[in-house]
Amino acid sequence: MGDGDGWGSCDQGHTHWGRYGASGVLPFHRGEDGVVRVLLQQRAWWGLGGGTWGMFGGARHSHEDKVTAALRETAEESTLDVRKVNVHGMIVEDHGGWDYASVIGSVDPQPVVEPASRETKRAEWVPVDEVTGRKLFAPFAGSWPTLRTALTRQVLVVDAANVVGARADGWWKDRVGANERLRDDLAVLNDGVTGLAPFDRAFPEVVLVVEGQARGVDGIDGVRVVGAPGSGDDQIVDLVSHPEPDTSYSVVTADRELRERIQAAGASYTGPRWLLERLPSRRSKR
Repeated sequence: MGDGDGWGSCDQGHTHWGRYGASGVLPFHRGEDGVVRVLLQQRAWWGLGGGTWGMFGGARHSHEDKVTAALRETAEESTLDVRKVNVHGMIVEDHGGWDYASVIGSVDPQPVVEPASRETKRAEWVPVDEVTGRKLFAPFAGSWPTLRTALTRQVLVVDAANVVGARADGWWKDRVGANERLRDDLAVLNDGVTGLAPFDRAFPEVVLVVEGQARGVDGIDGVRVVGAPGSGDDQIVDLVSHPEPDTSYSVVTADRELRERIQAAGASYTGPRWLLERLPSRRSKR
């Protein structure tokens, strides 16, 4: 038992399990047959929603963040090794004073998962097209149409030349150093970022595309650096034009022509201001 176990209420007048809210994990995997499957739990007959299917999860404790709670609950209720879940983002259903966080992640390879607690009757990898054919736990049934659109890995591609030029940190004196500072600051995004649909909070793979003198800049933990052999714009278009399955690309740039090219390739874009608002502030010394 933790301090979150118990009933809570929301501003809508409903009663929910979890004094501090609740979280669950929806892992997905694309098999060699091309079919995407999600891991679902059939709830024990004696519990709330007995016999229905939904995601593994439960109450958050006062000291836990949403992702930690979701992974803990899943590890308690199943044999899934949650260390193998690559968390991509979460969608939060806020009732006012109480919320449920659905954490989306992928696993590869697809493991065999068995029940690990009295709360779980069965665990099964269910093809996404067959989910609605199950008797679903009512809250999960309501959120499934949204969750299905979120079975994706987010890649945030940063146009270094464009973003560096938008920062007042003395880039004109030291272009290589400015690119290194941007790379270091981008690591903060590993803790999650808002504003990348379809997630309320995404945990993207961050790719920094550099060109010219900055091609020698190395990557760091959490930020992959790609040195463009020629045009940085061409390198970015090439990256987003060959997407991996279940992957969404968003490019940070203010370059109008580049935006048109990446949209034609099926990617989305956002501006440097959006990114800079989420990074540590740097000002050049006068």
